[in-house]
Amino acid sequence: MQAVLQPATVVQQSIHGPQIFPRNVAVDTYRGFVMLLMMAEVLQLSRVAAAFPGNPFWQILGWNQTHVAWAGCSLHDTIQPGFSFLVGVALPYSIASRLAKGATFGKLFAHALWRSLLLIALGVFLRSMHSTQTNYTFEDTLSQIGMGYPFLFLLGFRPPRWQWIALAVVLTGYWLAWALYPVPGPSFNWQAVGVPPDWHHYSGFAAHWDKNSNLGNAFDQWFLNLLPRIRPFVANGGGYLTLSFIPTLGTMILGFVAGRWLRTYAPKIPMKRLLLAGVIGVAAGALLHFTGICPVVKRIWTPSWTLFSGGVCFLFLAAFSWIVDVKGYKKWAFPLVVIGMNSIAAYLIAHLFENFFASSFRIHLGEHFFQFLGTGLEPLVRGMAVLLAFWIILFWMYRRKLFLKI
Repeated sequence: MQAVLQPATVVQQSIHGPQIFPRNVAVDTYRGFVMLLMMAEVLQLSRVAAAFPGNPFWQILGWNQTHVAWAGCSLHDTIQPGFSFLVGVALPYSIASRLAKGATFGKLFAHALWRSLLLIALGVFLRSMHSTQTNYTFEDTLSQIGMGYPFLFLLGFRPPRWQWIALAVVLTGYWLAWALYPVPGPSFNWQAVGVPPDWHHYSGFAAHWDKNSNLGNAFDQWFLNLLPRIRPFVANGGGYLTLSFIPTLGTMILGFVAGRWLRTYAPKIPMKRLLLAGVIGVAAGALLHFTGICPVVKRIWTPSWTLFSGGVCFLFLAAFSWIVDVKGYKKWAFPLVVIGMNSIAAYLIAHLFENFFASSFRIHLGEHFFQFLGTGLEPLVRGMAVLLAFWIILFWMYRRKLFLKI
């Protein structure tokens, strides 16, 4: 990982030779929006909602800043697929730019492998921050992207039909593997794998995707226990899985398709394609869910979730492209662009600096400084101060053209 000067333009190859196009501000804006949602966890809206139980405004905000317990989707659940999708969007631009600068396939693939390893390592590092030893777990967003990235890179050098075929193989094969894995019997000890007594279990065919009794958890009980651990791994409390990187690769492939469309039709925006892909993805995911073929569950990244969340990502990208590129409204996007152009830095700042700023404010401003709007709103006011500190760091880096790049 290094600090680099971010180019203001990207190079694209055409039959007439290299062409220079300005940065896609809409993509930077969407990326900044995704990262802002992640950093905004410091606002603790669920705590605020708990302090105002009868207020629908805070209840809606609080619900959308938490992950749904299992099936379904909140705004907060769109963060990880958005981040993964945008990795795919950026890849066609990155490959074209590096090839135009004379890079060979071998060097590019070596860099892709290095990037993959670094992302996985960063994910493990962040998951180990509050552990007494290295916590070898691979469900972090960065680790999930890192494990699938080399495959995405290789697909980037194949014709478009290869990407669609790969997407179909990934999603169908993953669904079939789970469908063939046996469901737990009536004597299964749910409490032993961290499932609470009041959990709403699936019945029928959908039971193949129940919490901590599935193929992914069986794999982790084998794989994660091969690595040094404080105690044997039984289950992840949230149901998250290492194998989710496989359908996450599907999300990145969808992003790559979107990036290829944007690059191919530039400077025009393929709005109809983006909107159609979005509607088809959401509808397909919902159809699989409500027919019981495959529930939409973000925590285990079911194939239906790949389609549903991928559709949502296409719609977000279309919306930002329409506002920024079609209508030309760009000035409002500057705060998001500052974040979006430094997404890795934003991710690390949000994970590493929250406690530092919160404790610094408490030390220097006093224990009750942020209670001037009442104790119920104290987490929100304090979180706004921390969030502003995050953005100021990113703005300082932006002004000095310092961008973390892997």
